[in-house]
Amino acid sequence: MNALEVLNLVKTFDGFKAVDDISFAVPEGSVFGLIGRNGAGKTTTIRMMMNIYIPDSGEVILRGTKIGQEFKDKVGYLPEERGLYKKMKVMETLLYFAELKGKTGREVEKRANEYLERFELADRKNSKLEDLSKGNQQKVQFITTILHNPEFIILDEPFSGLDPINTDLLREIIVELKSKGKIIIFSTHLMDFAEKMCDQIAMIEKGKVILHGSLKEIKTKYAQKNVSLNYEGNISFLKNNPLVESIEDFGNSTGIRVKDSAQIQQLLKLLVENNITVNKFSANDISLHEIFIEAAGGNNKTKTGKEA
Repeated sequence: MNALEVLNLVKTFDGFKAVDDISFAVPEGSVFGLIGRNGAGKTTTIRMMMNIYIPDSGEVILRGTKIGQEFKDKVGYLPEERGLYKKMKVMETLLYFAELKGKTGREVEKRANEYLERFELADRKNSKLEDLSKGNQQKVQFITTILHNPEFIILDEPFSGLDPINTDLLREIIVELKSKGKIIIFSTHLMDFAEKMCDQIAMIEKGKVILHGSLKEIKTKYAQKNVSLNYEGNISFLKNNPLVESIEDFGNSTGIRVKDSAQIQQLLKLLVENNITVNKFSANDISLHEIFIEAAGGNNKTKTGKEA
């Protein structure tokens, strides 16, 4: 069952179509990723979902009914452009934003203190926001997003400005929120985060959805004929080999697509014959980054040694 449906959204700014007939569905109890490169139309789509922008056409349906003010009351929204009052103190800010959502009292303050402890900000709760680092301001903004216990959580580029430890903590909290039945929608251009976290995705390119559905099913479909390789040696001999359709080099690992799935074992044999030390050879394995490059027709794909 779908919690939210985005149907044929269109938005134009000064003749430029930022969002072009976008449709996707967000299932109940899922972590949903709106993914694509910067400027693809992700933030504009989210702002239409939030009724910040009015679409030129199309609509957003919440459990069978067109969204209205009641949807905003159910949502915690972390915008891409952060909006905190820099002169306010940390705890003052948290309680203020919770009150805007109708939540006050000791329970909210208790929850605020718990989140400040988890994010190692308890000793800064009386500090002004302007005195915090950008990363710590980002953590405060995230807490304001979830403190009122929203049913829907919409996060626009939530990992921006966070170090690896706090990124992991944020991921941990998102998983916890999902286990409590929250619907989480986040946009990102960072494919590795989306791959680790999402159940469902909508991949956007130039204002259009180019892939949509279960991440597991999408990966299964695109992984056919693909090999994830970790090796030592020089594989330049593969660039003009008739077995190989494309090579995507990620530095520490390489994605290789053969022209026919029956050729995967031949590829392994070829590597061994050319004295390549094979540390990892995963058939029918592909990263979301590779899928994006293929689906979006990017310029980074190497086809038999030539620029695509």
